[in-house]
Amino acid sequence: MRNGGRGERASLRRAAGAVLSESAGKKETMELEDGEEALGGGERVISVSSSDSGSEGDEVAALPADTTSPRGNKASTPRKSSTPGERRRRTIYIAGRPPWYDSHGQIAEAFVIGLAGGSASGKTTVARRIIESLGVPWVSLLSMDSFYKALTPEQNKKAAENEYNFDRPDAFDMDLLVETLQKLKEGKHVEIPIYDFSTHAHAKYKHTMYGANVVVFEGIMAFCHAPLLKLMDLKIFVDTDSDIRLARRLRRDIAERGRDLEGVLKQYNKFVKPAFHQFIQPTMQYADIVVPRGGQNRVAVQLIVEHVKDQLKQRGFNNRPKLLAGQRETEALPDSVHILPNKPQVKAMHTVIRNKETKRDDFVFFTNRLACLAMEYAHSFLPFQVRGHMKMWIM
Repeated sequence: MRNGGRGERASLRRAAGAVLSESAGKKETMELEDGEEALGGGERVISVSSSDSGSEGDEVAALPADTTSPRGNKASTPRKSSTPGERRRRTIYIAGRPPWYDSHGQIAEAFVIGLAGGSASGKTTVARRIIESLGVPWVSLLSMDSFYKALTPEQNKKAAENEYNFDRPDAFDMDLLVETLQKLKEGKHVEIPIYDFSTHAHAKYKHTMYGANVVVFEGIMAFCHAPLLKLMDLKIFVDTDSDIRLARRLRRDIAERGRDLEGVLKQYNKFVKPAFHQFIQPTMQYADIVVPRGGQNRVAVQLIVEHVKDQLKQRGFNNRPKLLAGQRETEALPDSVHILPNKPQVKAMHTVIRNKETKRDDFVFFTNRLACLAMEYAHSFLPFQVRGHMKMWIM
């Protein structure tokens, strides 16, 4: 490998260009300032070439994992920077955009819905009904239960005897919860801890969650921490009769969490019921909407869905009609963008990848294979010298 200087590296990067699969659709353009980050954690394959001060503007090519998207505005010509500290525009060629970009190509914060209520009041059911009725393909559901603090051996012993109070604000890792919800609101991917209710400890592995149009956050203490309230765009309190909540809790804790009847009743009377009146019920005053009867109240759920849809439209998330209006079929791709030949092998892989019945292992295998073909094709545009039986790429 040899270092050929700034000018040579810049020309090399332009020659390398970007490889996009032909079936990925049209291209769009948007502008970012230097230092801005393309958020979202894995929805697109992005190739970014950085430039030194005084060299030509950067070019970025992106390939989304989802369906096609029409073209946007014409690409602006990169301008040269006259001073080392000057901020420059970068032209981004993108086939579709992740959901956390608005119709103008700008990063838009996710719409965060907060759901609070007593234990077994039906918060998760309401959350799932909202998600099903929204019809938005990018929604993340975050549960406060994942952020219980791991217990010490002494606390674990008390929990086994149903003498440990899980129904108070300091039983949760609020700092981590605020940090996680803030990142999701910004469209960043996060690692969610997995809490085991039978051992009262965190699993060794974590769950990865990505950015979305809408983030639904639910938990008994969701409204008990001021920094969490500031992150919510809509606050919903699920109000259910205490007898119904107790019956649901008995069924859930015995069937799903390995508890016995006597232990559940003891914990409910000693901790859960007093905590509801002390911490949870007073937070109803912060709610924008109160939903009686939980998930059974379909009228309330539908009203919430209509309100969220209006908010998404105002934020520019409903950008498909605008993109379709700006479609230009005859617009040529820039010279630095090269299309992976659409051979039968590539068509077959796209058929498997886009089939909703495809198994997870097959999806991962063919996605990796398609990425390898794209990288091999991209390498064919790098300048090289033949030495013997080997090709030496010049970088």
